[in-house]
Amino acid sequence: MTDTSSTTWSPGTRELESSGIVQLMRALGVTRYEDLLALSTADPARYWDVVMRFCDIAWRTPPTGYMDLTRGPEFPSWFPGGKLNWVETVFAYSRNPASTARLAVVGEREDGSVSSLTYAQLERAVREFAGGLAAIGVARGDRVGLLMENGVEATVSLMAIACMGAIVVPLFSGFGVDAIVARLSAGETRVVIASTGFSRRARRVDVQGAVRDACAKLPTVKRIVWKGEVAGAPDPARDIAWDEVVELGAGKLMEPEVMSPDDAFMVIYTSGTTGRPKGVVHSHGSFPLKIAHDALVHFDVQPGDVFCWPADMGWIAGSLVLCCALLRGATLVCYDGAPDFPDWSRMSRIVERHKVTQFGSAPTLIRGMAGNEAIATQGDTSSVRLLITAGEGIAPEHFIWFQRHFGRGTQPLVNYTGGTEVSGALLSSVLVRPIPPSGFNTASPGVAVDVVDASGNSLTGAVGELAIRGPFVGMTQSFWHDDERYLDTYWRTIPGIWVHGDLAMRRADGCYFMMGRSDDTLKVAGKRLGPAEVEEIVVELPQVAEAAAIGVDDADKGQKLVVFVVLKPEVAGAADGIAQSVMAHVDKRLGRPFRPSAVHQVGQLPKTRSSKIMRRLIRSVYCGTPPGDLSSLDNPAALDDIRSVAASGKV
Repeated sequence: MTDTSSTTWSPGTRELESSGIVQLMRALGVTRYEDLLALSTADPARYWDVVMRFCDIAWRTPPTGYMDLTRGPEFPSWFPGGKLNWVETVFAYSRNPASTARLAVVGEREDGSVSSLTYAQLERAVREFAGGLAAIGVARGDRVGLLMENGVEATVSLMAIACMGAIVVPLFSGFGVDAIVARLSAGETRVVIASTGFSRRARRVDVQGAVRDACAKLPTVKRIVWKGEVAGAPDPARDIAWDEVVELGAGKLMEPEVMSPDDAFMVIYTSGTTGRPKGVVHSHGSFPLKIAHDALVHFDVQPGDVFCWPADMGWIAGSLVLCCALLRGATLVCYDGAPDFPDWSRMSRIVERHKVTQFGSAPTLIRGMAGNEAIATQGDTSSVRLLITAGEGIAPEHFIWFQRHFGRGTQPLVNYTGGTEVSGALLSSVLVRPIPPSGFNTASPGVAVDVVDASGNSLTGAVGELAIRGPFVGMTQSFWHDDERYLDTYWRTIPGIWVHGDLAMRRADGCYFMMGRSDDTLKVAGKRLGPAEVEEIVVELPQVAEAAAIGVDDADKGQKLVVFVVLKPEVAGAADGIAQSVMAHVDKRLGRPFRPSAVHQVGQLPKTRSSKIMRRLIRSVYCGTPPGDLSSLDNPAALDDIRSVAASGKV
C-alpha cells in the first residue's frame, strides 16, 4: 500500500528563493503558497492574467475577460475578445537576441545520430512547412493526421499545422489499420503526414503499409505527406515527400493565422471504457496556456533549461512535452528509439550527452531501469535539476529509486496526473512543499480539485472520486461532434461537477494519492477499495513482477476480488503456492474481508501502448462480456492468457 506518512524530498534554499513557483508568488503579491492556491480559484481572472504576463503569452489582441459562460459551465468560452496563435509565443524566442541562437529542438535517433534547430531556425522551418502545406491544399480548419516518431520533423509538422490554423489529429506510431481508420474517419481528416517507418532495436518497423491500407478506406484523405523513402510506386495525385513540401514552402514564410482562443488546434482520440474512441478537442487559448503554466509551476522550466521526456507524438504527452519546453524558451530533447537500446544505459546517456535539466519518465520505464540498475545508471545525471513521472501509478520503492539514482537523492521528483481530456495536471507537486513518495503535494493551481463521495460531498482521509467543481483552463471543449457523450462522461454523474473517473485520497495536509480508475473500483462486502491498493501490496512479494486486481460480481459479497499476477522470470517455473502466498499477504495487510477469492498466474497483463494495465479488458474477458474498444491494446496475446484462465473453470 502507498506509504502516505513519509517524504522523499523537502525544499532547499534554491527552491524557496528562486524556483518558478516562488517567482509567480512574488508576481501575484503573495508570500505563502497556500494563498496562491486559494487565489487561483477564488479570483481566476486575476490569477490567469498574471500567469499569462509572467509566461509571456503572445496575444495579437489581448482578451477583455477570463471566461464566458453563456453556454453553461460545461462549455466555457476562454479569454473572450482575445486573438492569438499559440506558436507565436514560441516564435518570440526566435526574435529575442538573447535566445535566437539557442537550441530549440534536438532529435536523437536510435542509431545515435543527432539533428537540431535553433529557435531562429525552428520559426523559419515551421513557417516554410506551413507554406508548403498550404501549397498542397491544406487550409484553416482542415484536420491533418500526424503519425511520426518523435523528433525535429514531428515538432516542425505539429507546429506548422497549428501555425496555419489547421487541426492536428495525432496518431500513435504503433497503431494498426483499424485504429488509424477509426480516428481519421471520425475526424474527417483531409491530409496525413506520416513516416514510412522507423527503427526499434536496430530493426526496421514498417508504418507505410498500415497507413496506405487505412487511407485506402478513407475517401476524405486527399494527400499523404511521407517522411522517408516510399516503397513501391507512389500515387502522384496523393503521395508527396515531406522534403518536397519543405521545398514548396521555401522562402514563403507563412504568417501565423490569427485564431480565437476557442479555435481548435488538436483533436486527439483516447479510448473510452466502452465504444469508439473519444475525440478530445483542445484549443489555442486553453491547452497551450495550461501547459505553459504547468511547466512553470510544477516543472520549474526556465528559459535556457534542457527538457527531455521521451513520449510518442500520438498521445497527449507528445504535444504536452513539446509545449512544456518551447513555450518556456527551453531546449526540447527528443528521442525516437527503444529506451533500452543498445542497453539500459540509454536514458542516462541521453541526460549526460545533452545536459538535461528536467527529465521525465513513465513508471514502466523506471521499473525497467531499476531492474537493471548497474547499467541504467552508467550515464552522468548530475545536470538534472528536477525529475517527472506520469502516465500511471508508481509504487513507492520505484519512486524512491528514481529520485535517488537519477536525482542523486537531492533533486525533486514531481508526480503528475491529469489526462488527455484536461491537458495537464489536476494533481502534481510544487517545489515549496515536501513531496511524499508516489503522491502529490497539491492540486494544480487554477483547478478546483476535490475528492467527493457519490453525493458530491467533500472527503478527507477516505477514498473518493477525483472531481473538479467548475470549468478550468485546459479542459476539453467537448468531444468532436459528440456533446452528449462528453456530458455523460464528465458532467452527469454528479450534476454540476466534473467527475474525472479516478479514485483519490486526500490527506489533511493537502497531499493526494491516486487509488486507480473509478470504473475499476472494487466493492467487496460493502467496502470500497481501489485496485492500486491491492496491487501495491501484491507486488511486495519477492516472486511477483506485476499484478492486476479486478472485481467480479458475487451473489454473497456483491463483488469478489480476483488477482492476476506475472511472476519474475527466475521464479516463473516454480510457482507452486503463489496463490496462497498472495491471499495470505493481502489478508494480512488489508484484512480478511479483502482476501482474494482467486489468484491466477499469467504470462503478461494487457496494457495500453503507454503501458497502463487495462483492467477493463481483464474483467471483460474473464467474465465473458464484450471487451469494447481494443485500439489502445498493445499486446493482444495477453488476452489469450486471460481466456485460458476463464476457460479452465478456475474462477
